[in-house]
Amino acid sequence: MRVIGLKCRNCGKEYKTLPINICEECFGPLEVKYDYEEIKENISKEKIQKAEPTLWRYRDFLPVEDQNKIVDLKAGFTPLHKADNLAEVLGLKELYLKNDSVNTTFSFKDRVVSVAISKAIEFGFDTVACASTGNLANSVAAHAAKAKLNCYIFIPKNLSRGKIIPTLAYDPNLIAVDSNYDDVNRLCTEISSYYDWAFVNINLRPYYSEGSKTLGFEVVEQLGWEVPERYIAPVGSGSLLTKIHKGLKELEITGLIDEVNTKVTAAQSEGCSPVTTSFRTGEAIKPVKPNTIEQSLAIGNPADGFYAVKLIKETGGTAGTANDEEIIEGIKLLAKTEGIFTETAGGVVIGTLKNLVEAGEIDKDEKTVVYITGNGLKTQDVLVNRLTEPQVISPDLEEFNKLLKKEAVIW
Repeated sequence: MRVIGLKCRNCGKEYKTLPINICEECFGPLEVKYDYEEIKENISKEKIQKAEPTLWRYRDFLPVEDQNKIVDLKAGFTPLHKADNLAEVLGLKELYLKNDSVNTTFSFKDRVVSVAISKAIEFGFDTVACASTGNLANSVAAHAAKAKLNCYIFIPKNLSRGKIIPTLAYDPNLIAVDSNYDDVNRLCTEISSYYDWAFVNINLRPYYSEGSKTLGFEVVEQLGWEVPERYIAPVGSGSLLTKIHKGLKELEITGLIDEVNTKVTAAQSEGCSPVTTSFRTGEAIKPVKPNTIEQSLAIGNPADGFYAVKLIKETGGTAGTANDEEIIEGIKLLAKTEGIFTETAGGVVIGTLKNLVEAGEIDKDEKTVVYITGNGLKTQDVLVNRLTEPQVISPDLEEFNKLLKKEAVIW
């Protein structure tokens, strides 16, 4: 068995492979423990490269033992773009964009949900659920539909329609809670102790979060089995940031790559930045009340925040923020330079990257990877009245010619 069990990230106490996420001794978070020697004996670059181009090409590193239980909507192995145009604007030498906005439900959440739902089936659950700020809701609903499972999804009431409508299309039980995400999550924690349901980001969180490692695996493979010198990722709970690095270290542990010396960088919205604030001040993470247009990262009390800050410091990385205006400008900058339309989380990453480069906190000669985690079609509302309006003419050639002459004068 590749999966040995679960282990507390704080005190190290070990548990059997069960649908639990909190240590009973110190209340620390649990994560999956693997037999890396067994993995090392069965894995190779050749084996990976011959497998289907989805996240499940790395199944040897994932916590689902029964391959017949896998729910696969073909997410993963998304494009890694060499972003020469954006690099030129920012003054960077070598910049790459890992574009996860093209997954099945148009965000990186398809990775973690595919793993979590597969594990839920392996455990024997018939009902899956989640607390979500939008992208997770879309993905859980889609995977539950494919797996023919009962599905309950809890979201903040004020969530953008661009994320509610795609969720409803899969016909789950959608419950809107009149409060913010942290309260939604607290409610779901109570519900999870009352009903025998698989909450993907609560009692199945140790398995769910493992799916994010595949973003690390893929970038290394797509770079010719080399690690980037730096990566920058959006931070909500902090799980994505830390699990990407865990993926890099697992490739090192199993001998697929040399030593990992990647600098880890966090990007947050200025209106909800407990991780960045903790890194900057050196103080413990203090919960905050979100006040930002960026809803998907608006987690005021991040579950993995402590570990994110610790990792940033250990790797010599940094953390930064982008305000609402910079988020919008980041969305527009990415679109007009690289042809990629991202949601507000991507705007946070691009805006933060720009700020950190200008502040001299990122070496312009580093090989840097930026994680774009969601599609701009989901948050179009933030761009209302922020883009150039179309010019209207009648179906007349002369009128068009006049328009061209007018534009020529302006240019």
